[in-house]
Formats: sequence, structure tokens, C-alpha cells
Amino acid sequence: MDRGFIFGDGVYEVVPVYNGKPFRFDEHLARLDRSLAELRMSNPMAKGDWRALVERLVGAYSRHAGTAVADTNQLVYIQITRGVAMRDHVIPVDVEPTVFALANRMALYSPEERARGFACVTADDFRWKKAHVKSTSLVGSVLARQMSADQGAIETVMFRDGMLSEAAASNVWVVKDGKVSGSPRDNLVLEGIRYGLIEQLCREAGVPFELRRIPRDEVLAADELLLSSATKEILPVVTLDGQPVGNGRPGPIYEKLYAGYQQAKQRS
Repeated sequence: MDRGFIFGDGVYEVVPVYNGKPFRFDEHLARLDRSLAELRMSNPMAKGDWRALVERLVGAYSRHAGTAVADTNQLVYIQITRGVAMRDHVIPVDVEPTVFALANRMALYSPEERARGFACVTADDFRWKKAHVKSTSLVGSVLARQMSADQGAIETVMFRDGMLSEAAASNVWVVKDGKVSGSPRDNLVLEGIRYGLIEQLCREAGVPFELRRIPRDEVLAADELLLSSATKEILPVVTLDGQPVGNGRPGPIYEKLYAGYQQAKQRS
């Protein structure tokens, strides 16, 4: 009778861990708090307790894999549901939240895959209008992602009322004339942890950066198209709906931002 199972009434985070160290952990916890607040839930654990839990899971997985903690790249999945109660749409009171977490290996894309680039398809964004909540209710994203999987593509780039929103499980960045543009921070987009990081990387690389509404035709005419997420880091999109993006190869802005991303990982 857990409401996470009955209603998808919960939130989650996925924290990348490089060489045994959680990456941008404070930012992940801040987003977790924002999602919980939107669902009228309190965080059941203090910041220090979350860090201790993540470190314990990372250590346990490393021992299981037979490797040193400092030699592993992992993903730690955290989920909080409202807890166990009799089925009723009304939010129950005095219910203890359910906390679930796991660690697993993080598979990084190879240099050869990155050099080839990736394919995406487009679709209307048919999901709910609280996309800024990192909710466990993900069937809309599951169906959107399956649309690209059915066509051998890595992601589904979505549009709401003719404007770019995001991909099924990634944020989308449009590069035109050397400028990086992304969707605004609002309820229609899940603000990825890489939002702030990419803005920082652009600033460090001297690349203009802006957030604004981006029409579909601008996306289709992009010089470069990029995806970002915890598991993808930054990826170059070279075809969209079977048509080349720019010259059909990973571009110079991608190369700059990806190099900066690797440096940021070393600093963490």
C-alpha cells in the first residue's frame, strides 16, 4: 500500500559518483528539497545523513565489485515516497515516508561513440505541466523515450505549443552562431543539475549563454544540438528526425563544453 506504488506519489534523484566522490551533491539535495516541497512533503533526512548514506552505498558497491572506492564511477539512486496508507487520493497526514536508495555502476560513453555523435527524434510534449518536479510518476517520459528507442535513437526531443521543452530524460541545448541557448527555468522543464554547470562552463570558455523560449524551427536549424543529464554528461546530437544537425558531426562548442565538464569532475 505504499503510495509510491499505488500513485507514483514520490520524488527521486540520481547522483553521479566519479572516483568515489559524489558530483554536485549539494545541488542534487537542493533539487530534492524543491521537489519534496512541491509535493507537500518534508525531507525525512538531514543533509549530513544523506551524504553518509551515499558514502555507505558507494563503499558497499565497491566492495561488492572488488574495486577500490577511488577507482569506481557509480550512480546513486535516491527515492522518497509519501509512505504507506490506505488508498485515497487525498494526501494522508502523519505518514512516515519511505526512503529507498541503491548504487550501481555508471557506464560512460566511449570516445568512439562521442566522435560519431547520436541520433534523436522529435515529438509533442504530452506530459503534465509540473515537469519541474522530479517525480517518480514517469510513464509519460517512458512513452516518450520509447518513441526514440523504437527508431534506434538515443532521445526524444519534445516541443510544447511549438516551443522546445526538453527530452524524455535529458535537457536540450541549441547552439547557433557560437551561442548556447536552453529552455527557461520554469514548470515546463526539469531543471537538470547540469543547467548551472553548463552556464558556468560557457562562461569559463567565453561562450555566450542564454535561457529563453526556442521555437521548433530554430532547433531544426541549429549548428549544434546537445543533450545533458547525469548519465549522459554532455552528448552531441548529429541527426534529428533523420536529418543532419549542422554539418552532421560533433561541433566545436560541444568539444569545449565536454572538455570543461571533465575538468569540473576532477575539481569535485
